[in-house]
Amino acid sequence: MSGRKGKGEGHIKKRSDGRWEARIYLADGRRKSFYAKTRAEVARLMREGLQNKDEGLAVLDHRQTLTKYLESWLETVKYQVRDSTWRRYSNHVRLHIIPQLGKISLTKLTAQQVQAFYMRSLSSGLSSSTVSSMHGTLHHALEDALVLGLVTRNITGLAKRPRMVHREMNVLSVDEVRVLLESVADDRFEGVYFLALTTAMREGEIFALRWQDIDLEQGTVQVRMGVQEVYIQGKKRFDIRETKTVYSRRKIGLTKATIEALKRHRARQEEESQALGEVWKNAHNLVFPNAVGGLMIPDNFVRRNYKRLLMKLGISSRVRFHDLRHTCATLLLSRGVNVKVVSEMLGHSDIGITLRVYAHVLPHMQQSAVQEMEAMLGWD
Repeated sequence: MSGRKGKGEGHIKKRSDGRWEARIYLADGRRKSFYAKTRAEVARLMREGLQNKDEGLAVLDHRQTLTKYLESWLETVKYQVRDSTWRRYSNHVRLHIIPQLGKISLTKLTAQQVQAFYMRSLSSGLSSSTVSSMHGTLHHALEDALVLGLVTRNITGLAKRPRMVHREMNVLSVDEVRVLLESVADDRFEGVYFLALTTAMREGEIFALRWQDIDLEQGTVQVRMGVQEVYIQGKKRFDIRETKTVYSRRKIGLTKATIEALKRHRARQEEESQALGEVWKNAHNLVFPNAVGGLMIPDNFVRRNYKRLLMKLGISSRVRFHDLRHTCATLLLSRGVNVKVVSEMLGHSDIGITLRVYAHVLPHMQQSAVQEMEAMLGWD
């Protein structure tokens, strides 16, 4: 059974499998087919294809599913972004986006479907930051599809990403900081705790530190590297790479107590290396390697050392190791240290980030400023 066939207008016929097929010829002479369950639907697809052809636009392939496109996109983008970024994209696509949206045609995906996907993800227990990050991944993928002419618009621009709900900080008090640092006096990783609580360095930055990055005479540490997850021949590995942004590469001053802790740590490390002999292989000259000189995986340290320390001291397990960084920044800001200085210590790209993250400290700072003004003018 056939439909009308006009010059340059395409051709519609019913296939033996019950579906309807429409054919048109592109400007380069290639044939393009569309398929649908009804004649009306296939006629609509053909008209859309002919219109795109007349306007010089790419004729869309309605058979390509989101799964097919995203799998191909991951292979392409793998060589355009950092390994850690590609890993995040891959996790988002394969663990969340494809299972829920993968069967939908790339060209038929709607903003409503994407919005519903975000809501389901939040309801399943994913954090707002994770869902927001997935939005970024999908937006990037569809923006590339738009450039390639596979879609006529990026519909993620019409879908609203969820409002960010930041995780509550569990900041230690000054007394808790003192107790914690006193308790690790003989710990193999005492230097880790001193750096986290007095420099606000990230754990990945601390475990990527090399001895050449520390100047104990001048009392400074130069943050250049970080521990990052990478994929080598499809397998996850950990490696030391340059920090992601220029703002993360920074110099931070060390307290006298931290310098002394690092000196003690260096002495212990020299004894360990001599005792192990050829077994010791610290190729990167790491400050905090594992027991045989290799790279210490931050998650392993947290599980084997940090969590046990919290339990020993009776500190809530909700205090993440990352909260030691927050503790340092909060205590400094509460004592009136300039926000710009703290922002540089944290490695933030914008002081506005610091102000937003530590907004809870600002009322105290403003009150301190009022008191300083009153004292200066003799009104106290």
